[in-house]
Amino acid sequence: MDPELAQSLVTERTRAVVPVDPFGQPADHLSLEKVAHDVGARVVVDAACSLGAVRDHRRCGSHGDMGCFSFHPRKVVTCGEGGMVTTDDPDFAARLRLLRNHGAQKSSSGIVKFVDIGYNYRLGEVPATLGIEQIRRLDQILSDRRRTAALYDRELTGVTGISVLIPPKDTVWSYQSYVIVLDESLDRDMAIGLMRSTGVEATVGTYACHEQPAHRRRGYQPGDLPNSYRYANTTITLPLVPRMSSRQVERVIETLLSAIETQ
Repeated sequence: MDPELAQSLVTERTRAVVPVDPFGQPADHLSLEKVAHDVGARVVVDAACSLGAVRDHRRCGSHGDMGCFSFHPRKVVTCGEGGMVTTDDPDFAARLRLLRNHGAQKSSSGIVKFVDIGYNYRLGEVPATLGIEQIRRLDQILSDRRRTAALYDRELTGVTGISVLIPPKDTVWSYQSYVIVLDESLDRDMAIGLMRSTGVEATVGTYACHEQPAHRRRGYQPGDLPNSYRYANTTITLPLVPRMSSRQVERVIETLLSAIETQ
């Protein structure tokens, strides 16, 4: 999220600013916190992809009023599904604990009363155990992903038609995904199709919510958010799995370059 653009859009009616950390790349949260607080709004960070990432010497999840993480199978740490919310606000924490458990509150005598309309958002003990074991190895997991990303960076930097994304100063990415940007003259969807036809499962880098059918019905047009629209049509996510060998990375790159040259 662009802080300058956000600044031009917030008003006194704005209740929350919700920046996203795509692919494990943290947004400029310090700037966005100021934008939000100037109008009395909260900052709720979509940190689903950025577990272990760092910006401005702070781990993701410690920015804003809340950080929301995902444990989906493609995330850095997975429980199969589910997620986690981090906050240093005791009132938010109490409210979240209430809502995740049907709005149930237990009295000192052990009697449960339902004091609000809540949800069944509890993470089961078995998937939680899987997640805890991975959290204990988080530094090792992140190091492995960054090693693979560095291999991609080295081979793809300077290749015509491809832009490699570089972390800003004082930022460490978690590389939940490894995403590149193709020149707009290239057909991104064709490249993905050609890669898949050879057994390399590349996919779209990101989506622009406003151009999806569910939101187009609300009157949004592609040009309303030009950066989102551009990246939704030019990005590719390359395979990045645990303990990828250099040969596997080379095969992905060879397939990618062949798909580009075919055009």
